[in-house]
Amino acid sequence: MSSEFVAQSHTRSDTSSTFRFVWSQIRRYPLVIGGLIFGAFSNAALASLMPYLIGEAFNAVNQPTPDMARVQWLAVVLVVSQLIRGGLQFMRNVSAETFAQRTERDVRDELYASLLGKSMTFHASQSVGEIMARVTNDVREMNLMMSPGINMIVGSSMFVLLPILVSPTIHPALILVPGLFLISYVISLVFYVRSLHKVAQNVRRSFGEMNTQLAETLDGIEVVKGTAQERQEADEFNTLVDRVQHWFVTQGRIEARYVPALLLGLAMVGGFIHSIILYRAGEINTGDIVNFMGQLSLFGFPVFSSLFAFSRLALGFAGAERILTIINTETDLDRNEEGYNQPMRGAIRFEDVCFGYTPDNCVVEGVTFSVEPGQTVAIVGQTGSGKTTLTRLINRTYDVDEGRVLVDDVDVRDWQLEALRSQISIIEQEIFLFSRSILDNIRFGRPDASREEVIEAAKKAQAHDFIMSFPDGYDTIIGQRGVTLSGGQRQRLAIARAFVANPQILILDDSTSAIDSATEDRIQKAIWEAAKGRTTILITHRLSQIRWADHIVVMKRGRVVAQGTHEQLMQTSESYRRIFARDDDTPAEPPATRSLDETAHVTRQMED
Repeated sequence: MSSEFVAQSHTRSDTSSTFRFVWSQIRRYPLVIGGLIFGAFSNAALASLMPYLIGEAFNAVNQPTPDMARVQWLAVVLVVSQLIRGGLQFMRNVSAETFAQRTERDVRDELYASLLGKSMTFHASQSVGEIMARVTNDVREMNLMMSPGINMIVGSSMFVLLPILVSPTIHPALILVPGLFLISYVISLVFYVRSLHKVAQNVRRSFGEMNTQLAETLDGIEVVKGTAQERQEADEFNTLVDRVQHWFVTQGRIEARYVPALLLGLAMVGGFIHSIILYRAGEINTGDIVNFMGQLSLFGFPVFSSLFAFSRLALGFAGAERILTIINTETDLDRNEEGYNQPMRGAIRFEDVCFGYTPDNCVVEGVTFSVEPGQTVAIVGQTGSGKTTLTRLINRTYDVDEGRVLVDDVDVRDWQLEALRSQISIIEQEIFLFSRSILDNIRFGRPDASREEVIEAAKKAQAHDFIMSFPDGYDTIIGQRGVTLSGGQRQRLAIARAFVANPQILILDDSTSAIDSATEDRIQKAIWEAAKGRTTILITHRLSQIRWADHIVVMKRGRVVAQGTHEQLMQTSESYRRIFARDDDTPAEPPATRSLDETAHVTRQMED
């Protein structure tokens, strides 16, 4: 299976079908399963011993001269057997719970590793809330399917088996009622599970939709509050909650029509009548009737436990199907473990590249340009012209549809993916920070970096001063996505992260847009210092950064319309001159003397 990343997991499941996937979880722990089966059989056998001992006691008391010594001995055996049964039942439940928890751990580990290996094409098409529902709730349903679900099914199956085995030993004819019950019980269970499975799928699906709505609302809570749409969001969420409730109620209605409960009552009545007929015929005695009815009463546990156990089985199986859908989704990129793996010089070449996020929507078309090692290249153009898309093709976030992207004269598809990406750093306008310490966020790309290296990188990125203003300094825990920091602070941490990673190719995607002019001047010097000896690609509207570039590529509607140095483009490209001109196309002032309002005006020109 194609994958961008393969975890060194201690488990490997059979994902060819849902049944095989579940079975591969079960067979992974044979000793635990052996303990569960042995405990279940012993529990049922000792439960079956109880009515036999009580029947023998009846016979001892009903003799002309009651044999009370035998009754006392039978009572001692009864007590000891049930104490042993309690111990074995404890072993069975511990085995089942251990097995269930290990299953949940293994499945969640495998699913998480699978998600890490999926391409951005997959993640862009999936809702975070839906994925979270599968990673958390669906995996939890598999835990509950194993215990108490399968635990109770295994245990109840033994309680069905023992009356079938013991009843003929009392009298051969007494197999009739237990046999008929078993046949009708199995048939009714088949119909019950079939009807329950479809409903269980809808339960899991509706829960995922509800979770998606919840995640999106919380993620966009600022927009919700800023537009006073709390009531509308609450109404939409309540609609999804009602849908979940509807399917749970539907499941409850199926459970309420549980036929085996009726079959148990009929079996008890039919078995009692049959035993009385045999008693009047002199075939069995009073103790045999007590024993036989006690054996039939053992059917009570599988009947009432299976009502709950098979519901857990259906929900768990539906959850396993949803999990397997994620795991088996093929990604369009491969880690190419045997690919090219050498230190990068930083040469980049686009050869007639075409790419679209969907087959009918071409974002970039016929793009051709080259970047020499150590060069600084600015990519400019109107919004939506495909600038950011080009950078995503360099590190194989996406693969080209046509043409080639080469790094050091090697097609990026022939590179080992980890070797390619580890030598490229991208700093985006939308900075993502993890809910960890500032130290861990800065050295995220290089976890082995020392504190001293992190501090040095932060100083270069002009982040050290504001970091030290926090009480815990570099050990300060950042809130989710860095919401406790300003936009400029987040971007400076991202730049520090790039400095620590020390990439050979550095891509700055409008990475100083949230930084004030005074801070930008300081960061600009650090960026140019960091750019020495490495290839740097700038996507920016900042005129000062554009003019400093060694080579400039002008994009328009997904195509390269001009490229060259600043001086060349000012003379040959109308599109480029408009960036540095007012409405009357007069030459613009140098960036150093341009006011902020003028710079903003020129930036708007780029959008036209």
